[in-house]
Amino acid sequence: MVEIGDSRRRRFVSAQDVAERAGVSRSAVSRAFTPGASISPKTLAKVQAAADALGYQVNHLARGLLEHRSRIVGIVAYDPQVPFRAHMVEALSRALIERGNVPAVISIGHTPEELANASAQLLGYRAEATIFLSGSPPASLVDVARRNGLTLILINRAETGVDSIRCDDRDGAQQAFEVLRMTGASRFAVVTMTKPSASLAARERAFCDFAAKCDASVVVGRGERSDYYGGWQTMRALMAQDALPEAVFCVNDLMAFGVIDALRDAGANVPADVSVVGFDDVPMAGWASYRLTTLRQDPMRVAKETIDILDQREANPDSPPMSVTFPVELVVRETVRGLR
Repeated sequence: MVEIGDSRRRRFVSAQDVAERAGVSRSAVSRAFTPGASISPKTLAKVQAAADALGYQVNHLARGLLEHRSRIVGIVAYDPQVPFRAHMVEALSRALIERGNVPAVISIGHTPEELANASAQLLGYRAEATIFLSGSPPASLVDVARRNGLTLILINRAETGVDSIRCDDRDGAQQAFEVLRMTGASRFAVVTMTKPSASLAARERAFCDFAAKCDASVVVGRGERSDYYGGWQTMRALMAQDALPEAVFCVNDLMAFGVIDALRDAGANVPADVSVVGFDDVPMAGWASYRLTTLRQDPMRVAKETIDILDQREANPDSPPMSVTFPVELVVRETVRGLR
């Protein structure tokens, strides 16, 4: 912001300020910053010189509102600082900026009221789209969004009638079970949370299904949260039972880190005594203190699929809901016996 004229009130340089300095009309300034608009080279040069001198920047928000599109894309997430979500937010933000959008990250709580409030704010600012990393939008929001032409995209959420992108949770759980079965283990455990999201529940359910087909014994441990402490707490509870599991599948990496440390605290060796597999492949998974074998979700792949959906929605706003499932990749490190 700069000071204009005699007024000491600080404000942004306007197109009218540029027009007055250049000695041209306000519409000439508008044409100068509109790709493909008709304007003489002489006038264009005068406008650009004035804009450079004043430090003028086009007000994309105002222009977008006039065109009924702000280019804002909301990214709604609970605890966006959590490693996997932070990694996802970064990839999405980079891809959106490259597309010409303005990413707006909104941190929410668990309640439907907080989700609805965040969504209402984005509608109020005429956001082009909203990407949900946490929470599923209520049916009322879906209806309002559709009537206002707002694109909704869910990532790793279970919902019908809305564009969605999800990793292949079932295939990932199968890969986890198969690699753990190769250790010769007979006692398996799944570590998850008491009230899992749809994606975490799908991983748990799939792992237990594959184990049942092989007549393998599986115990499910549940923590209060799907974070480090939740994993640590759950593993401590499992160790208090009669027999220590020989192979543990954790529904995300944060819980796996807690599981590994709980085992080490109790004097157990990973992977000699217990093999552990996580899910997500957050950057910490590769740290020397963990070297976690896990299933990788590629944030860049998710970002690409998101941009593809936005482009398709822009071209065909009334097309049926799109659903994309992307594969996960087993990343072998040092927490599964016999793989290294």
